[in-house]
Amino acid sequence: MKPANSIFSGLGTTIFTVMSQLAQEHGAINLGQGFPEGLEPADVIAAASRSLLTGPHQYPPMMGLPELRQAIATHDRRFQGLDVDWATEVMVTSGATEALADCLFGLIEPGDEVVLIEPLYDSYLPIVRRAGGIPKLVRLEPPNWDLPRESLAAAFSDRTKVILVNSPMNPCAKVFTEEELTFIADLVIRHDAYAICDEVYEHLVFDGRPHVSMMGLPGMRDRVARIGSAGKTFSITNWKVGYVVAAPALLAPIAKTHQFITFTTPIPLQAAVAEGLAKEEAYFAGLAKDMAARRDRLATGLGRVGFDVLDCAGTYFLTTDFRPLGFTGTDVAFCRHITIEAGVTAVPVSAFYQGSGPDHFARFCFAKMDDALDGAIERLTRHFGQKEFPRIGA
Repeated sequence: MKPANSIFSGLGTTIFTVMSQLAQEHGAINLGQGFPEGLEPADVIAAASRSLLTGPHQYPPMMGLPELRQAIATHDRRFQGLDVDWATEVMVTSGATEALADCLFGLIEPGDEVVLIEPLYDSYLPIVRRAGGIPKLVRLEPPNWDLPRESLAAAFSDRTKVILVNSPMNPCAKVFTEEELTFIADLVIRHDAYAICDEVYEHLVFDGRPHVSMMGLPGMRDRVARIGSAGKTFSITNWKVGYVVAAPALLAPIAKTHQFITFTTPIPLQAAVAEGLAKEEAYFAGLAKDMAARRDRLATGLGRVGFDVLDCAGTYFLTTDFRPLGFTGTDVAFCRHITIEAGVTAVPVSAFYQGSGPDHFARFCFAKMDDALDGAIERLTRHFGQKEFPRIGA
């Protein structure tokens, strides 16, 4: 038989699925997969329920409900000072991953170069390759995740079509500063490229840091496709409601792609998100405050266990160096070990790099209930407190 597409058929199972299955098999507390618990706003869920009961129940407009597109434009003006025309510059998608696919398929021609920054979300690379793009990888390194400016500049050329920028950044929890984003923007302008900005964690930024959208920087208004996610903003990840904001000429090919991938998104979910985006600022500030408290709770506990906990400026995730615990194996071996032996699951950070990368860091998700976080710390404390703990890797 003829082979299937080589790019997708050659992919393995995602590390999130692998570790979640292992967690289930061993009854582990799963701090690997990044979905939040106990943060869903009841009024947003009630709005979806009302819409489901009242209808309509047929296809909504392909670009999204007007009320949601208007709410997105108002949201972006409110939080980023962006003057967005909802009728020509906003499109609703079935999740942010679909939005990413729409942008990449809509903008890339085969042979175009696409700059990607590692560690990176696992969907980026296969979509770029399937679209015919040539990935140019630039690497951030722990523990500081500094932007390697010389390497980044060298990755750009006259063949560069797109750079994909994720801030706040999954998995390393870096929040790019305005000065760093300006450096990237200058490269984009100099090489006549575009920026796809994955900003799904925009409301999960901590310690007084601002979230800066590259779309608001000088010269970038027509060059940026900005992606948001109701799943992250309202802790309702199974709803799969995302959106793209871009100038009309840029949004047009992205919308054509969306038209032939999902076409539209359920009306009740769109209607509820529209109401949610109109919530008072206290909601958005409260979300970040709550998540920062969970971050601090887990970071303090992991520090007591003996991990070296890296700075977390945003997102749901803490990166930890486990070498102080005496484990000398790889991060894959470590995450398997603590899942099976300690009953706590994390994700190896090397999974977010291509080829060899840092192999002594584990990522924990703190967007969980306090009892899960405390239970994980208790299990890890009990396990690593054993005098017999082997100081060799599995």
